[in-house]
Amino acid sequence: MLKYTLSRFLQAVITILLVVTIVFLLMRLLPTDYYFTEDELMKLTDEQKHDQLEAAGLLDPPLEQLMRYYKDLLQGDFGTSRRIKSGKPVVDVIGSKFTVSMRLGIISLVISLLVGIPLGALQARFKGRFFDKFGTVYTVFVNAVPALVSYSLVLVFGAKVLGLPSMYSVRNVGRSSILPVVCLSMGSIAHYMLWTRRYTVDELNKDYIKLARLKGLTNNQIIFKHVLKNSLVPLAQYIPGSILWTLGGSLLVERFFSVPGMGTLLTDAINRYDTPVVQTVVMFYAALGTIGVFLGDVMMTMLDPRIRLGNKEKSR
Repeated sequence: MLKYTLSRFLQAVITILLVVTIVFLLMRLLPTDYYFTEDELMKLTDEQKHDQLEAAGLLDPPLEQLMRYYKDLLQGDFGTSRRIKSGKPVVDVIGSKFTVSMRLGIISLVISLLVGIPLGALQARFKGRFFDKFGTVYTVFVNAVPALVSYSLVLVFGAKVLGLPSMYSVRNVGRSSILPVVCLSMGSIAHYMLWTRRYTVDELNKDYIKLARLKGLTNNQIIFKHVLKNSLVPLAQYIPGSILWTLGGSLLVERFFSVPGMGTLLTDAINRYDTPVVQTVVMFYAALGTIGVFLGDVMMTMLDPRIRLGNKEKSR
C-alpha cells in the first residue's frame, strides 16, 4: 500500500510539473508586445522596451527562464500581477478569488452528496418504476443538454418566477448565490445519481442480498445498511476529485453569473495577457485534478481491503 501510494504521488507531481512546463513555454511563445500595456506601447521607445524585457529576464533563453521559474516556485514566489492588479503578488490576487469559489463550491458539493447519493439508491430501490424513470430522465437531460442551455433555463426560472437575483452581488451574497449553487450542483447530482444507481443495482444481484432477504430484512434495510455501503467503495474514487475541483470553482458558471471567483480570474488573466496569473491559476487547476485522482485511488484501497494495487498483484 505504501509503495503504491508513493508511486501514485510521484506520478501526480510529475503530471503537475509537465503541465506547468508546457504552459510556461507556451506563454513564452507569445510576442513580447503582450508584456506591455497599450499606453506603454505608445509611450515607450524600442530601447526602453528592450531594457524592460531584459530586466524581466524575458530575453534570456527559454530553458534558463524555466529553471529560474522553478527556483522561484520552490521558494514560494509565484510572481506579481501586471494587468489584473499591477504589482500585487499573484498569491494575494488568487487568495481573494479562491474564497468566493470555495464558499460556493462547498455548498454545492454538500448538496450534491446529500441529494445525489440517496436519490441514486432510491432509483435502484424502485428500479423500473416511475421514480427510477424520472431520475433517468433528469440524468439524461443534464448530460445531453449543453450547459449554457440548462443554465439559461435555471436563470430564467429563478429570476422570472422566483424573483432571485440573476447576477452575483457582494452586497447580497446569500440570495445571489442561490442560482450559481444550483447550476454547480446540477451536474454533480446527476453524476452521483447515475453511478450510485448503477453500483447499487449491481450489488442487489449478488448472493449475499438473497441471504439477507431470507433472514427477513426489508428492502430499505438491505439497501441503506448493506448495499449502499458497498456501492460507495467504487464511488469513493470520484469523490475527492469532485471535492477539490468544486472548491476551485467552475469556469462557465462563474462567468455566466459574474461571480468574482477563480474561473472569472482565469479568463480575465488570459484576455489581458497577465502571464504570472495565468501560469499560477493553470497550475492550481492541474494540482486539483491530479491530487483528486490520487486521493480517489488511495481512498478506494482503504475502504475495500480486498483491493490490492501493485505490480506483483497485477490488479490494475
